[in-house]
This record gives sequence, C-alpha cells and structure tokens, in this order.
Amino acid sequence: MKIAIPDNNGEVNQHFGQSRSFSLIEIDNSNHVIDINTVSTAGLQHMHEGIADFLKNQGVEIVIVGGIGKGAIDGLESRGLKVLFGASGLVKDTAEAFAEGRFVSKRTVCSHQGENHHHGNRCSH
Repeated sequence: MKIAIPDNNGEVNQHFGQSRSFSLIEIDNSNHVIDINTVSTAGLQHMHEGIADFLKNQGVEIVIVGGIGKGAIDGLESRGLKVLFGASGLVKDTAEAFAEGRFVSKRTVCSHQGENHHHGNRCSH
C-alpha cells in the first residue's frame, strides 16, 4: 500500500494546499514502513485536482493530512483517494503509527474565504 503525507522538512505540513512536497510511503503486507520517498509538488499549491491527479498517478491510495480545506478534500476523494485527518509531528512517526494501526483520524477541515485566504484562526489544526 502507498500513502502520501504533505511534507515540510520532515514534518507533516499543516497546510495541505501550500505543500511544496509530499512524502510517498510504501507499507508492506506485514504493516511495516519499507520506503519513504519525498517528491516535489512545487507549482501545484492550491491546485486541488492537480495534486490529487499527481498523487493518484504515483499509486497513492491514502492521504494523511494535518489541516485541509473542503476543496482539497473533494479533489482527493473524487479521484478515489481516502483522506485521513489530524496528523502532526514527524512524517516518519505518522507513517509508522498508521502502518501499526495506531493513527486515529480526527476530521480537521479549514474553511477558507476568498482566493487569497490567510489561515489565522479559521483553520482548526
């Protein structure tokens, strides 16, 4: 199974739409992380369908995020990707928690207003 986590220098990026890179994590049938590969998505920020298509084309099945807006959720889910919410901390730790069945998804959705939104207090990460 392959999962994706928005990456910000090894930590889960709390602003999905601003992510310039994603960690693609391969998990084997024994629930072990066997590979973590960070790939650039520079230029796709706030392009929900572009990010979703990119991740789908990489073979990703599940996307684990910190904070995310409804448009991004819709873009991912419309491509058949499952979205899990509320991740924080190191990407590696989050991936291992998921692989071992310890990750608990907590729906965290950002409500953005306007094209040039600022996260401020509107996102509950």
